[in-house]
Amino acid sequence: MIHVTLPDGAKRAYEPGVSGLDIAKSISPSLAKRVVAAVRDGKLVDLADAIEADSSIDFIGRDDPRALELIRHDAAHVLAEAVQSLWPGTQVTIGPVIENGFYYDFFRPEPFTPEDAIPSGEEVKLYSQGEWTDLCRGPHMTSIGKVGDAFRLMKVAGAYWRGDSSKPMLSRIYGTAFANREELDAYLKQLEEAERRDHRRLAREMDLLHFQEEGPGSIFWHPKGWTLFQTLVAYMRRRLAADYQEVNAPQVLDKHLWEISGHWGWYRESMFACRPAGEESESEDERTYCLKPMNCPGHVQIFKNGLRSYRELPLRLAEFGAVNRYEPSGALHGLMRVRSFTQDDAHIFCTEDQLAEECHKINELILSVYSDFGFDKIAVKLSTRPDKRVGTDAMWDRAEAVMSRVLEEIKERHHNDSVLTTSLNPGEGAFYGPKFEYVLRDAIGRDWQCGTTQVDFNLPERFGAFYISHNSEKTTPVMVHRAICGSMERFIGILLEHHAGHLPLWLAPLQVVVCTITSDADEFAVQFAATAKRRGLRVETDLRNEKINYKVREHSLAKVPVLIAVGRKEAAENTVSIRRLGSNAQTITGAEAAIEALAGEAMPPDLRE
Repeated sequence: MIHVTLPDGAKRAYEPGVSGLDIAKSISPSLAKRVVAAVRDGKLVDLADAIEADSSIDFIGRDDPRALELIRHDAAHVLAEAVQSLWPGTQVTIGPVIENGFYYDFFRPEPFTPEDAIPSGEEVKLYSQGEWTDLCRGPHMTSIGKVGDAFRLMKVAGAYWRGDSSKPMLSRIYGTAFANREELDAYLKQLEEAERRDHRRLAREMDLLHFQEEGPGSIFWHPKGWTLFQTLVAYMRRRLAADYQEVNAPQVLDKHLWEISGHWGWYRESMFACRPAGEESESEDERTYCLKPMNCPGHVQIFKNGLRSYRELPLRLAEFGAVNRYEPSGALHGLMRVRSFTQDDAHIFCTEDQLAEECHKINELILSVYSDFGFDKIAVKLSTRPDKRVGTDAMWDRAEAVMSRVLEEIKERHHNDSVLTTSLNPGEGAFYGPKFEYVLRDAIGRDWQCGTTQVDFNLPERFGAFYISHNSEKTTPVMVHRAICGSMERFIGILLEHHAGHLPLWLAPLQVVVCTITSDADEFAVQFAATAKRRGLRVETDLRNEKINYKVREHSLAKVPVLIAVGRKEAAENTVSIRRLGSNAQTITGAEAAIEALAGEAMPPDLRE
């Protein structure tokens, strides 16, 4: 006999080979009808799977959040059966569950069109799987009838088998499924809102940047966009000034350095190699160089340059480092996925005894920064050792023990607020050490992983970095990789979509436009703008011979936060009419008072008293 532990702690004896469904029936016939899968010893499994040894078991109903993956997986199988029924001869390949839905890849001589996959105005019905069979890892629910009707086919696309462009092109159909119609409707509404907030459209309307074919994945920053970028960098520099030393490592480094770091072996497919272009220079210098894909090896070289004492630790080196990483052209996506970008990167060299305190300092800094940018839902996830890793188990044990304790302390410090949640990500750490991941939730409920705190056992040892300890011994430092925004470009994209282009006044690249109602007010408008600029505001004037409503519409589309309207009356009385982005209300106030108020509002949050 084997013993099965139920969710309430009770134990029951069964013959080996009993299934989860058998156990559910033995408890209650109604339970057996409700459940769709089981969790055995912490792993999601089919109800039909045989149990051969002592186990713990929990049952999952269709409304359980854990069942959502099963609903989507079953829906993928229904899609596959429907495709093969409608287009005989179509070959199925893989159909995994992904974030917010699923897809299925098919091989077919003629690719699908959107009209094939998403017929307009037609009913979609679910039928029994019948004799249709697919080779699949599972698990699945007990019946496809439990998929329900809260599903939608979304789009068709091309995809190579396992991402290999040397293989034939497959047809991919994307879909999504939820436990009920309300959740599906909410998701579809979120997609509509996301389209309205798309940073690529906002960047065009705000005249921030553009991309072009000659520089795939590289950004052409326009004046307003570069102002936004530099405002973000200036804010981050101020936040780091007290504790970090800013450095700058070379863009182009000998391939040999990347071989030592291990990147050439592990990361080569995502790197750019370069050689001198001239014939004479090519023969004079035969080395191969690489554009740096990350800043860490350069920072280790800076740490190594000179003899370091334990008294210098922790040593915190920061860089707004431009990096280059190859991405397939099909993966590029505006600011969110580029080839050339800037990291707000830092590396802390410390002792093992200092690790916990450094993690806490980084955490408080990250949370404070995110708050200043208007994010009020943040998740901190501890990712632990993966199967493939470097370093001894003892080293991992010590680092994970420290970071687990830090995570508990973070949770305790914030248990009374609704801003922060914590969780574990078993097996998702970097190959060189455990890490904290900071995930932001934006205004429409999407999650963005931005900040990281990563412990590194690998790099200092590979480069032979050391400090002299208090007992005069050479000791390898602990290295902590730290990012807050991550990619500055991507963070700007997130900010644009989070705020729907309506950036806080301190961050907006153009804060105020002074619009004249009549030409009689031109001189007054110019004087007002000049005074506002002296107070640090980013101001332009619009003196065109256009109607004021036309000017307001145009600058509102460009997401200018504050519009100042002035005419003959305002010029005579030294007043201005203020209109805020998104509001039709106008406020009349004195010119000097308006400048004073706007200058105070435009003060960056870290500089306010």
